[in-house]
Amino acid sequence: MLNHKLILKECFFKTSRSSGAGGQHVNKVETKVTLYFDIINSKTLSQNQKNVLIVKLKNKIDKSGILTISSQKSRSQLKNKKATEIKLIQLLEKSLKPEKRRIPVKVSNSAIEKRLKNKKIRSVLKKTRNKNTLNYE
Repeated sequence: MLNHKLILKECFFKTSRSSGAGGQHVNKVETKVTLYFDIINSKTLSQNQKNVLIVKLKNKIDKSGILTISSQKSRSQLKNKKATEIKLIQLLEKSLKPEKRRIPVKVSNSAIEKRLKNKKIRSVLKKTRNKNTLNYE
C-alpha cells in the first residue's frame, strides 16, 4: 500500500537538545530528533490519501500541511531517528486503513425477557424496603 522508502525520502529531520534530566550529556548533545513530513506536497501519496490524512491527523498537522513527529526517548540520535521513522509509518498506515463498519445486532427475545425479569425482581426488592407499604389489614 505505502512505499516506506519513498515516504522516508520525502521527510526531513531536525535535531535539538532533549529536555529533562540527564546532566552534562543532555546539555551538550543534540539527541532529540524531529521528523517533518509535508503531506500536501507529497509525491508518493494520492490526492485521496492526502485528504484522508489531513482529516484524521488534523491535530498533528500544522497550517501548512506538515506532519511533525519527535522522539527523545533514547540517548542516541540514531535510535531516536529510527523511532520517528517507525512512528511515521505506523501513523500513516493506521490512518489510511479503512474503518470497519459496525453491524448492529438485534437483541434476542430471551435477553429481553431476562432483562425484564431482573427489573421486576429488583422492583419488588425495593418496594419491600419502603416503610409506607406496610399492610394494616
